[in-house]
Amino acid sequence: MAETGVTEFFESLQGRLAQSASKLAGMNCIYQFRVGDAIYNVTLTDGVGGVAKGEAPTPNCTITMADADFLALVSGKLNGQMAFMTGKLKIAGDFGLALKLETLLKA
Repeated sequence: MAETGVTEFFESLQGRLAQSASKLAGMNCIYQFRVGDAIYNVTLTDGVGGVAKGEAPTPNCTITMADADFLALVSGKLNGQMAFMTGKLKIAGDFGLALKLETLLKA
């Protein structure tokens, strides 16, 4: 992964989601990411993904992480389950969607 920061990751995510529509088919939800001081939301509707900066009005699942931990997670250096169990990853909302998070982030 060529991204060096959180902003770059989310800026490139839109294009990667478009290329992975088949993996996202049937998902209709809003993920909200609170990474450090930044807030992003990812809306998935029948295989189509949208990425925006800022709060989502009604997120289904909110993920909260520090910048460095998030970048380690998306680069594969940090295991999601371990991050959750050690308090580096906090989840609010639908835990079932949180389990599908790897599909979204590795898109």
